[in-house]
Order: sequence, then structure tokens, then C-alpha cells
Amino acid sequence: MRRQSSSGILLLIAAVIAMLWSNSPYTDVYFDFWNKELTLGHGTLQVSEPLILWVNDGLMALFFFVVGLEIKREVMAGELSTIKEVIMPFTAAIGGMAVPAIIFILIAGNTPIGHGWGIPMATDIAFSLGILSLLGAMVPIGLKVFLTALAIVDDIGAILIIAFFYSNDIQWGYLQVAAGLFLLLLIFNYFNLRIVALYLFVGLFVWFCFLKSGVHPTVAGVLVALTIPARRKIKMQDFIKQTKSSLVLFDKAKWLDSKVLLGKEQITAVDCIAENVKKVQSPVQSLENSLSTFTANLVMPIFALANASIVIVASEFNLLNRATFGVGLSLLLGKVVGVSLFSWLSVRLGWAKLPTGVNWTQIIGVGFLSGIGFTMSLFITNLAYADATVITASKIGIVIGSLLAGVIGFIILKINFRKMEST
Repeated sequence: MRRQSSSGILLLIAAVIAMLWSNSPYTDVYFDFWNKELTLGHGTLQVSEPLILWVNDGLMALFFFVVGLEIKREVMAGELSTIKEVIMPFTAAIGGMAVPAIIFILIAGNTPIGHGWGIPMATDIAFSLGILSLLGAMVPIGLKVFLTALAIVDDIGAILIIAFFYSNDIQWGYLQVAAGLFLLLLIFNYFNLRIVALYLFVGLFVWFCFLKSGVHPTVAGVLVALTIPARRKIKMQDFIKQTKSSLVLFDKAKWLDSKVLLGKEQITAVDCIAENVKKVQSPVQSLENSLSTFTANLVMPIFALANASIVIVASEFNLLNRATFGVGLSLLLGKVVGVSLFSWLSVRLGWAKLPTGVNWTQIIGVGFLSGIGFTMSLFITNLAYADATVITASKIGIVIGSLLAGVIGFIILKINFRKMEST
């Protein structure tokens, strides 16, 4: 379950189940289940929504909370921590968002379908990294870093797009309360308050305020994540010193005759090591480690199961439909053109250089992989459109475009790596 490719496999299984179920004789059962009303809370803090909205507004907020933790970690000490490291994936991500949106707008023309311009801008990080990981040890570390950083910047772009363009009927009173609670979390962070449960408790109210405000609550997930402390409680040198000391005490302690139980001195030494392990991990890292597997292998497959349904009616199935064709072509060609072109420009202008061991064919292959929009594109589709027919047409384009982009990207990279091995 901790393999990078596992979440992509589970997503695919969940999506296939959703499509088969929604086109089976039990299609009514599928839609009745996801449209069941679920009420949680009490009084003015009560929320009543269909089950599918609990997934899209609730579980997805948790997913974006983990994305926010990842972004904070990468900015502070990872692949986005220096200008030199971030410039190429940043420009690639900008191109990978701008070109698909432009292609979609040109295809959609002056129609209501044009409101979905944000759909092909998204990259499904789970699928794209999952497919890249299937290529195994052949993948250069620089290419993995490039795709990961590109996907993170892409996630930031998706969050901003959702916040500014796919939120409506803003209730400013709720946003003001959310802003006050966010300020409180920043104060907690400033004084290095490390009680994670307190951040999550206040964060729940931030989520509630965003839900009621009209701004999509997934934005709350990211904002709360950015307030989680990233400082360690113990210096690295002290951690090493105290851990070594505890291990020495453990080794010198008197062993019990029992082959199972530890002595008191040994238990004390183990407890000291466990306490130091907690102190050396920042809350950001420990939370990310705790939640990332859960969100990747449970939250995202549930989202796919709830949203990947495409009821195919033969008389309405039309690949040349503006929504289907626009989304599919934008994901398949827009992403690879945008990522490859803007990467080349950043190197050509002297802003960046190709990662070590990476060539332009591999950048093109990764450009295709970034065209796997799937879960994020499905998510934005539900925000962009209200018409069920247009939503279905868009979903068909997402599935076809993502599938072709993933297959082509995999083949290009596989052939390139084989050629490199044979030379």
C-alpha cells in the first residue's frame, strides 16, 4: 500500500467500477446511494448534503490538506526550496496550464461550455507518478524530481483556479470568521504550539466557514495545512547524541531471564528513544506521513468511485462534442506542448538547465504523463458545469484524453530508456 504506483492502480479500479456500475441494470442503486442526504452537526453548525458532496467537499478537503502539507515541506526543504531547482518545473507547469486552457477556449468558442477551461489544466499526480514508477530503476532521479515539482506547482495552480474562478455567491461574513480563525492558527504557529489536535479542531471550523461562504472548502484544507508547525522540537545533533546514549544504556542494562520481556532500564531507554523520535519530526512531516497513504489509497479511490460514472447513451455518444473533444485534445496535446515548449524556453533563455541524466525526449514523455488529468479534472468538471449532459461529455473527454496521454507517455519513456541502456 505504500508503493507509489498503488494509489494509481486503486484509482483505476475504482473508476472502472464506477463506469460499469453506472451503466449496469443497477444504475439507479448507484445514483440513489451517492445522492442520499447525510446530516452532521447540530443547530447552526449543522451541515446537510448528499453523500457525493460530502466526498467532494469533505474528503477532498482532507486530500488538499495533505497537498498543502506537501507543498509546505517542498518549499521549505525540498524540490521547491531554491529558485534554481524550481524555475524549470515552474515554467513547465505554467505552460502545462496555459496551453491546454487556450486550446479548450478556442474549441469551445463563445458557448457555455467555455466555462470549463480549467478542466484540462489539471494533472493527476497519483496517476502520473504511478506510471513513471512502473518504469522502475531506469527513471533518472532528475526526471522524478522534475515531474514531482511540476505536479506540485500544478496543484497550487488548481487550488488558485478553484478559489478564484469556480467559487460563487460569496458570503463575506463567513469568510471574515474564517480569516479570524486562520489568524489564530498563525499565532499558534508563531509560538510553536505543537498540539496537532488543536490545529485540526480549529481547522474544522475554518472548513465549515468556507463551506458556508461559497468559496470551495478544499481551499480551507490548504490554508490550514500551511499553519502546521515545521520546526523540530530538538536539534539533530542532540537527537543523535541522546539516542546513542539511550542505546548504550539499553545495551548495558541487565537482561531479564525472560526471552520476551524487557527490563525496567531497557524500557526507560526505549521510551527515551521514542520521545526523541517524536521531537525530531516536525508536525508537518509527521502529519503528512500519517495521512498521505490514507488519502492516496482510500480518499482518492472513493472520490473516483463517486465521480467517474459516465452513463453512455449510444445516441448521445459523440467524440466531436465540443466538451468531449475540447477536454480530450487539450489534455492529450495541450499539456505536452505546454510543458515541453516552456521547459525548452526556460533552458534556451538561460533561466534553467536540464536535470542531470535527463534528455528532451524524456521531457516530452513526462509532458504526456502530465496530461493525465483524471481525478482533478473530474473534480473541476463538477464545479464548472451544472448540466448533466455536458458533465458526461466532459468526463468522456477526460477519460479518453488521460488514457491516451498516459499510454503514449509510457511508451515514449520506455523506448527512450531501452535505447539508453543499449548504448
